[in-house]
Amino acid sequence: MNKARSLTVAAVLGLAMASGGWLMTRSLRTEAPSVIDGRKLFAQVMEAVQNRFVDSLPPDSLWKGATLGMVDELHDPHSVFLVADRLKRFREQTTGQYAGLGLRVDVRDGWITVIAPLPGSPSEAAGLQTGDRVTKIDAMDTKGLTTEEALVKLRGDAGSRVELTVERLGVDGRLTFTLTRQVIHVRAVQRVSLLPSNVGYLDVSVFSDSTADEVAAGVDSLQRLGMKSLILDLRGNPGGLVEQGAAVSDLFLDPGQEIVTLRGRTAESNRTFTDKAPQRWPTLPIVVLVDRGSASAAEIVAGALQDHDRAVVVGTTTYGKGSAQSVFDAGTAGALKLTTSLWFTPVGRSISIRRSSDDAAPSRRGGGAAGDSSTSDVDSMVAKRAPFRTDKGRVVYGGGGITPDVIARDSAALEQGAVLQTALGRAVPTFRDALTALALQLKSSGALTSPDFVVTSAMRSTLLAGVRTRGATVSDSAFVENAGVVDRLIGYEATRYVFGRDAEFARRSADDPVMQRALSLLRDAPGRAALLARASAEHPSKVGGRS
Repeated sequence: MNKARSLTVAAVLGLAMASGGWLMTRSLRTEAPSVIDGRKLFAQVMEAVQNRFVDSLPPDSLWKGATLGMVDELHDPHSVFLVADRLKRFREQTTGQYAGLGLRVDVRDGWITVIAPLPGSPSEAAGLQTGDRVTKIDAMDTKGLTTEEALVKLRGDAGSRVELTVERLGVDGRLTFTLTRQVIHVRAVQRVSLLPSNVGYLDVSVFSDSTADEVAAGVDSLQRLGMKSLILDLRGNPGGLVEQGAAVSDLFLDPGQEIVTLRGRTAESNRTFTDKAPQRWPTLPIVVLVDRGSASAAEIVAGALQDHDRAVVVGTTTYGKGSAQSVFDAGTAGALKLTTSLWFTPVGRSISIRRSSDDAAPSRRGGGAAGDSSTSDVDSMVAKRAPFRTDKGRVVYGGGGITPDVIARDSAALEQGAVLQTALGRAVPTFRDALTALALQLKSSGALTSPDFVVTSAMRSTLLAGVRTRGATVSDSAFVENAGVVDRLIGYEATRYVFGRDAEFARRSADDPVMQRALSLLRDAPGRAALLARASAEHPSKVGGRS
């Protein structure tokens, strides 16, 4: 052995020892095979790990790890193996049903606190109220529980009973409620309202089994109230079932019009959804609201109505999830949710954005990141995207989500909110606790007589004192320099606790520039053609958007 070879061998042995052990070989081939038999390789590796790894591992855990690793290697955030717990949550989302009490809760000052009982639920029937502090669930003290832990305790089999111990501001002692769990249907349409000037409003939060039926019922009810035009709010809607996205689009299109086309590798992955039923409201002008949190089936609806010039889309660019998933049952182990198709709008647009992780997944009323382009970015954004033409020749764009016909965004509020959050730092949860405490204090004092009340500097000072009383260090300047957003938050929270969610919605809508832009477009109930003409003057390709 020459000197150079000796040095090489010594270096390899030294590296092995320094890294924590000896390198050992057993029947290793020195030549590379021309073709790798993947199944045989997997079996060999599995056998070696099972029989020779230094720690004993249950075979089931190896198979589970191999399965999860294989799906992870697809680098597709929408393909995932759903273990039992995740599969249960997935089914609840797609069916909109679970067994429980119909109670929205969150943590305030370390206690589980009622945000709102759902209409028609056992919690509403029992008389639980916004702001109630749940101190015990059966015999369990709720102090220190997370929201997720509390929800597990609140849910259970339909027909089973649970006892809640509650503290209520202004009531001496504790209240006890005994409730019977039942199957709760979470409505896909969260709000149906008639706004000023006879503008109907539907807030669609998800595309579950019943979304199309709920949308149809909502529009019918608004029409009976005298609705002249409609706002369909899909902001923060993460999507759901493709079939429901197609069914909602079918409500507003004409028979024979294409809705969405799915293309995949197998016959069952290729499908075109086409409108079947005549429109029930053919003359109704429609504005669809979208943002970065609008994804999947929400984008199918926005894209179909935009391509066929049936609605004007207002807001900011959507999430860009132009793929569809199929669910394959795996018995007691769970199920595989696998991307099997890409989908295209009626004029052939793909709006998909390729992502390697789900870190930027859409959330309800989310926004402010990749898909929410500021007005200064709009020109450069659309310049890089392929133009398409709608039925009437209007320009729309492929790639990177659905670009609205009218760009509208509450840029100032988003920026102020981010500045306030930075100023609060770790005190954000404490701020939230103090905010709720202030709202309850205002409710008990009877100081607020109208939902249009003006937030005062005294309210702001009380909130700051509440934050500091809870042990957080916050400067005066954090509140002074962000007085606008602090006042908004006080206004919304106090309105909800004192006057209810309808009043809170009205107050938020008055402050919402996207909603106000939609109302401006629908002013004086223009016909469908007039609405498109109004929107065309503000198209991103012409003016670069509006803030």
